[in-house]
Amino acid sequence: MLYPVPPVLITCGASIKKSNMLTVAWAGTICSDPAMLSISVRPERFSYGMIKETMEFTVNLTTAAMARATDWAGVRSGRDYNKWRETGLTPVEGVKVGCPSIAESPLSIECRVRQIIPLGTHDMFIAEVINVLADESLIDPETGAFRLENANLMTYSHGAYYALGEKLGKFGFSVQKKK
Repeated sequence: MLYPVPPVLITCGASIKKSNMLTVAWAGTICSDPAMLSISVRPERFSYGMIKETMEFTVNLTTAAMARATDWAGVRSGRDYNKWRETGLTPVEGVKVGCPSIAESPLSIECRVRQIIPLGTHDMFIAEVINVLADESLIDPETGAFRLENANLMTYSHGAYYALGEKLGKFGFSVQKKK
């Protein structure tokens, strides 16, 4: 398998009152124009039906401080628990979707499903990005760039969670002329 992966919290449902979250490790960018991503979810998951019904979800990046809540939301079902109450995470009203985002997430990506592809154990939801919500404290005031390296994001690999480390370079650094 291809590791590490981002353990993201997917929020779904028609409104905050009728919402749930689940942890997904199989998520990724699949197109830049239009901006699109995919998540893969088992059909037996409680949230699967919510996503399929509304055809919307929000991808919430997770941080080291969210590790316990992220793990808990992945091993417990929304059929049996109110994950908002149990994890202590804060729902925030969606801007362009009905489902909430998570206040503690440094970056939340609101999505609208375009296609569902059955793959076997999981179905892949291919979705268009329709809005991005970023923690303003992570926006560089000079460039307007998102300072992801300051978000303390986490990653998942072979059953374990890790905090992301130091920046190694930027795209094209290997061929950049030295000053």
